[in-house]
Amino acid sequence: MEIFKKNDKLSYLIHRNYHLLPVLNRFGIKLGIKNKTVEDICRERKISTGFFLAIVNTYHNEEYFPREELLSFSPLEITHYLRKTHQYYFQHIVPKLDDLLAKLIASSHHDFKGLQMVDVFYKKYKKELNQHIDHEEERVFPYVINLVKNHKIDPKYTIRSFEQEHSNVDEKLNDLKNLIIKYISPDYDENICNDFLITLSLFEKDLEDHARIEDKILMPITIEIENKLGR
Repeated sequence: MEIFKKNDKLSYLIHRNYHLLPVLNRFGIKLGIKNKTVEDICRERKISTGFFLAIVNTYHNEEYFPREELLSFSPLEITHYLRKTHQYYFQHIVPKLDDLLAKLIASSHHDFKGLQMVDVFYKKYKKELNQHIDHEEERVFPYVINLVKNHKIDPKYTIRSFEQEHSNVDEKLNDLKNLIIKYISPDYDENICNDFLITLSLFEKDLEDHARIEDKILMPITIEIENKLGR
């Protein structure tokens, strides 16, 4: 299993896995990085090198998940990264999926039933995703930030409430992919369809990592803080 280190050139990480590009953007890192190392870039941008490496390695390797190391980071770092991830979803990924699906439907002249079923399922999924992320942005993250900064517990809310409400919306993307792979008629532009499926698959992987950080890291850290404050 390949593990990136602080002395690796950042360009090497990108060459090894170009899917890391959106992750780098969430840390405010843009291209034009010359031959600088991970440590150089993190120092310039005032990023925690340890946190950056933990995130990119977690994203790069499915088997890699340094739970103890991640549990040592501040919830503020984690929520900031997760919020940047949400922005990426709604400013880039979801609009791209909207556009590709519209083009896919327009490319078919006969498969109205199959693609209409895909469109209905996708819109329902997108609504659930919006509700889920809105809850995190408006309730969960502010609660965690207030807990860390002010050391005050909300008597009407705990992070365990989020655990109970937390639905794995990422799992439904697999159902959407299966719907397309198995049930639409072969009357469509295959290149558009391939782009749509590839984008869905990348989104699914990103959501899985996102949920893993929330469930395995943010929640345990927050529960520990609540316990120390006498919850």
